Amino acid sequence: MNITDVVGWCATAIFVGSYFFASTAALRRMQMLGAIVWVFYGVLLDAPPVIGANVLVLVAAGWSTRRARTAEDNLAVQRSR
Repeated sequence: MNITDVVGWCATAIFVGSYFFASTAALRRMQMLGAIVWVFYGVLLDAPPVIGANVLVLVAAGWSTRRARTAEDNLAVQRSR
């Protein structure tokens, strides 16, 4: 098994493992980690579709994490008034 295979299997394990998290915040973090590993895998393979798709996943997971934190912060401010 070469390094590319190892990275691909690690990315797969992270992706599958993310489904076992009950917390949406933890799920998003795992999605972001998995996307980073998938991007690395795509670079090793010189596969632009793999890279592009997982950059989109990384951005979407980051954006939704940021949006959720902002909503939580706004709710905390409203409750403190």
